[in-house]
Amino acid sequence: MLFTELVLENFGPYAGKNIINLRTEKDNQTRPIILIGGMNGGGKTTLMDAIRLALYGQRAQCSTRNNLSYSGFLIQAINNKTPLGGETRIELAFEHFIDDQWKEIRIVRRWNTQPKDGKDTLGILEEDWPDKALAETWDEFIETLLPLGISNLFLFDGEQVKELAEQENPPTTVIKSIQSLLGLELVERLAVDLEVLVNRKQKKLATQSQLKTIEEIEDKLNYYKQELENANQEKSAIDNGLRRANKKVKEASERFRIEGGKISAESSTLTTKIDELKEKLQQQRNEMVTLAATSLPLALITPLLTEAKEQGESEVKQQQAITAKTVLQQRDKRLLNYLETLQLTQDELQKIQTFLSEEYETINQTSQSNLAHSLGITEDELNQLNTLLDHKLPLQLDTAKKQLEILEKLEIDLDNNERKLQVAASPEDYQKLSDALTNAQKEAAKCQTEYNSAEKRIREAERAVQMTIKDLKSYTDKALEKQNNEHIIKSSAKVQTTLQLFKERLTLKKLNKLEGEVTECFRYLLHKSDLVHRVAIDTHNFSLSIYDPQGETVPKHRLSAGEKQLLSIAFLWGLARVSGRNLPIAIDTPLGRLDSSHRNNLVERYFPTASHQVILLSTDTEIRQNELQQLTEQDAIAHQYLLQYNPDERQTTVHGDRYFW
Repeated sequence: MLFTELVLENFGPYAGKNIINLRTEKDNQTRPIILIGGMNGGGKTTLMDAIRLALYGQRAQCSTRNNLSYSGFLIQAINNKTPLGGETRIELAFEHFIDDQWKEIRIVRRWNTQPKDGKDTLGILEEDWPDKALAETWDEFIETLLPLGISNLFLFDGEQVKELAEQENPPTTVIKSIQSLLGLELVERLAVDLEVLVNRKQKKLATQSQLKTIEEIEDKLNYYKQELENANQEKSAIDNGLRRANKKVKEASERFRIEGGKISAESSTLTTKIDELKEKLQQQRNEMVTLAATSLPLALITPLLTEAKEQGESEVKQQQAITAKTVLQQRDKRLLNYLETLQLTQDELQKIQTFLSEEYETINQTSQSNLAHSLGITEDELNQLNTLLDHKLPLQLDTAKKQLEILEKLEIDLDNNERKLQVAASPEDYQKLSDALTNAQKEAAKCQTEYNSAEKRIREAERAVQMTIKDLKSYTDKALEKQNNEHIIKSSAKVQTTLQLFKERLTLKKLNKLEGEVTECFRYLLHKSDLVHRVAIDTHNFSLSIYDPQGETVPKHRLSAGEKQLLSIAFLWGLARVSGRNLPIAIDTPLGRLDSSHRNNLVERYFPTASHQVILLSTDTEIRQNELQQLTEQDAIAHQYLLQYNPDERQTTVHGDRYFW
């Protein structure tokens, strides 16, 4: 299958007729990539919706449908510049291989402000000839080419990849695609068909009144099954709206935080904290003043006090010498007189007298030493000065240092909080940010409530279906007589068991092949053979597990955000390869938030080889000049388009043969 042309007429932001050539030929060479550039909100997703809508009509999972009815969605999609009575039209042409030759089919869907029967008008052209029979059986025909169940593997966006990367288990849409791809729905369908066969055989065993009762139970069962299907469709539609609402809440919260909304919301707390800090600062300054009223200021003249201490010690020593000199003179005189009575020799007496004279002379010199100045300090005052220098001042200095550190910390805290208060949003801006966040949260809460209600409705419908099946089985088992058809009824139970076993083994076999493809794709994209040896897929919830060359599990949290996205892309790529279908791939927002190395891997290894036709819908921050140059050097780009959006007129213009650069 190969898309060849997309025509949009008065659809979404596309006024008038816009033709996009999707063929992969350029300069007589086949080049797989169609590159379409556009800013956010410029109409890229609308192109993806147009492709889905053309292929699947009412069943299409379009991004902007939300909970709208199909007719409501069609009316909403009409361009606001469409003239009164004008028509909206989508055409998608593609080629596919039938009876050993390529044939082109063109899908045409058109409608106006009053869709007929609430639907679009579908026309199918085969080789430019209308084919009414094909138009009437289109839903069945497209399921043979690109089944809706696996379309998400070929028509996907970066948000889908990001969601798949962040979740431990794949979302419901991907699980359904996997089951459809692996052929598991055939087993389920066969099981349902067996139930139908059993019911038919049971009807043959029933009396007229029993038959009527069975039919009533079956009608009830069909009603609950339809209710379950409707609830699942409703949940799927609400799920898209819920994801978008949560995304808006996240964006509004980020703006609220960045633009000062959070700080402004906390301004009263900040003001209170600032007042408390100011009060603590004043208390701290008062304590410093009290400390300054002690002997602490004397620390400023510590050298002078040390000199005074030394001078005082000299003066006290001199005073002590003067006092001691008189006392010693009298004592020496008495000592000499006493020694004379001891009848010492004259020589011994002379030596003692000489010793005493020398001692006296030393004391005399100390008492007569000339000081440059005199403080007149007493010994008690000197002791007080020593206490001040050795004990009081060091203790007070240490206290002052600690008090000063506390003061500086309080001043820093005060300055930081005053800065925070200064950058807070103004009351008007804060109100806008707060209102935007509140509205987004209300919308998300509303969507969550609707989603919960849909889930509750599904659970109730499932319980009702099971209870009705149980009632039907119980009634038929008790009321019906045994006949030859009982063999079929009994055998069907064995077949159901066999089918379950077959389903399990089929799942295991298909998943083994899928694991090999996903592993090969991931290693090829990652370009790190030493990190990944095997990717395993759980048979129940289809979650992925990674094993290194030593057979040890690699926790998913060890992977970077870029590696997780590459794993998701490898998963989708592997699924597409296992499908065995040669189908185009369209990717909206292809690179997301990947870093440069992972971008290079995708640009070099994935985009040119993902399929024979790859439609890339990118902003200027994804496929940038470097990536564009890479793809150009690989001769991978067949056509380039630029979607230029005019916000004043809310219109998008398609420019051919050009990109952002």
